[in-house]
Amino acid sequence: MSESTQTPMKDAVREAMNEQIKHELYSAYLYLSMAGSFEAANLSGFAYWMREQSDEERGHAMKFFDFLLHRGEHVQLRAIEAPPYAFRSPLDTFEQALEHEKEITSHIHRLYELAVQENDYPAQVMLNWFVGEQVQEEQMATEIVGRLRMAGDDSAALLLLDGELGKR
Repeated sequence: MSESTQTPMKDAVREAMNEQIKHELYSAYLYLSMAGSFEAANLSGFAYWMREQSDEERGHAMKFFDFLLHRGEHVQLRAIEAPPYAFRSPLDTFEQALEHEKEITSHIHRLYELAVQENDYPAQVMLNWFVGEQVQEEQMATEIVGRLRMAGDDSAALLLLDGELGKR
């Protein structure tokens, strides 16, 4: 690795970004687990949607990974806990996904506040993208939860939504 000419990151920002990599990778793991649950229930559209979401979350982790490397910092990967693997229903699964996205949003906001406090302008610029991304993530999950609530116990409505989400 070449020596960085940039101002070194403050320890607190570097540590928080390494922790955020863990959160993003856990998100990828969680959504992959949800995809497996949907596959087991023969809901391939929901499963596909969750696989795509898992890939997107891994991409988010890599943005932090690469940002740290570009700043001349070391990436310190952390242990990732096992996600749940059994879910009660599609609605339960997406409600959990929505709650998880809200948790990730709070992590991003705290990380942004830290970057402001530490006057880390490059981190603030990078984190602006994540702030906007989390608005989109929560909106998408909220919409699916709402549609699943409307579908209720109607199997035909559930299968219609499954087909729609499979076109993501």
